[in-house]
Amino acid sequence: MPAVAAQAQIEEVMVTAQKREQSLQDVPISLQSFNTDTIAELGIQDFQDYARMMPSVQFQPDPATGVGFTQVYMRGVTTGRDGQATTSQPSVGMYLDEQPITTIQGNLDIHMYDIARVEALAGPQGTLYGASSQSGTIRIITNKPDPSAFAAGYAVDGNVVDGDDTGYTFEGFVNMPLSDSAALRVVAWNRRDGGWIDNARGTRTFPGLASTDVDDIVLDNADVAEDNYNTVDTIGARAALLIDLDEDWTITPQLQYQKQQGEGSWGEDLSDFGGDQQVTHFKEEFTDDEWFQAALTVEGKISNFDLVYAGAYLDREVDGSFDYSDYSYWYDTIYTTGYYADLHFLNSGDRSAPNQFFDDAGTRIMPGARFVNDDGYEKTSHEVRISS
Repeated sequence: MPAVAAQAQIEEVMVTAQKREQSLQDVPISLQSFNTDTIAELGIQDFQDYARMMPSVQFQPDPATGVGFTQVYMRGVTTGRDGQATTSQPSVGMYLDEQPITTIQGNLDIHMYDIARVEALAGPQGTLYGASSQSGTIRIITNKPDPSAFAAGYAVDGNVVDGDDTGYTFEGFVNMPLSDSAALRVVAWNRRDGGWIDNARGTRTFPGLASTDVDDIVLDNADVAEDNYNTVDTIGARAALLIDLDEDWTITPQLQYQKQQGEGSWGEDLSDFGGDQQVTHFKEEFTDDEWFQAALTVEGKISNFDLVYAGAYLDREVDGSFDYSDYSYWYDTIYTTGYYADLHFLNSGDRSAPNQFFDDAGTRIMPGARFVNDDGYEKTSHEVRISS
């Protein structure tokens, strides 16, 4: 009986890394790409999930915040590390569809649901992607509305973090044809990441000044001590409308919103390495990363030329508060004066006690410190592209 040889078929992966649809095999640049099926199979939900699987992409999350401050590296190059508005722009560009979403603070951590493809292009990519793409570009391409058929889907999952705190994800989409030439696609998600680092109960003694009979001050963290301290809640939605004006022209307006609320700290006390993951912090800690994008893409043909317009407005707010009591203790108390000085100034309270800090009622304020940030970013972009 003759043997029948079955020829294996390799799936063709289509990408748009060079601003036009091509087979991955035909793109002459260093490129990694995950499509919808791969994203689902690997359980990819956020930036770190796909970045870990792309050899050309490295990243550095902020050890304190957990959200909103991750810095991205490609080819070992990055800038904008301290997140201040006075620094240069990052060297890795981030794109959502055709629109840039790069900011100094850190990359937008877009929830990866109903995503057609994510691409990582090693740089330099300045010719095709402009500013902030010296070392590379990361592109997230969403699924577009489809006028040909109704479609809907959802996913629900739950998890337990190291036998402790719980997390969950609810996500879904609806694709609604409005006519033969128009469709609306709406996506929404709600995700919670459980915590695994405890804020252990503890105290810290700030020594007084013996020559003035100022007593030691004991700081207690009872009001903020908590198990599973570092949680993240993410909610968001995306809506896109596709309208085919005729055989040559299409317009696609899109709105997207996301808010991430991180509680606690992602650092840990390494003095008990191998033991429980915990810290002993004395001030409330949180990070809120909220952003909104309105985008418009117009695609068409004029004679033998293809024309694309891509415009967007991005508004981002990142607020946070982080415990700085270690700094006030080790610097103010030990390094500089040997006693609790708390910035060496007084308010309108009892000024007879030197090197103390009082409120307007004359009550001595407990020592300790926290770092607070309130950052806002607005980004407007316009691009017109003509090709033949």
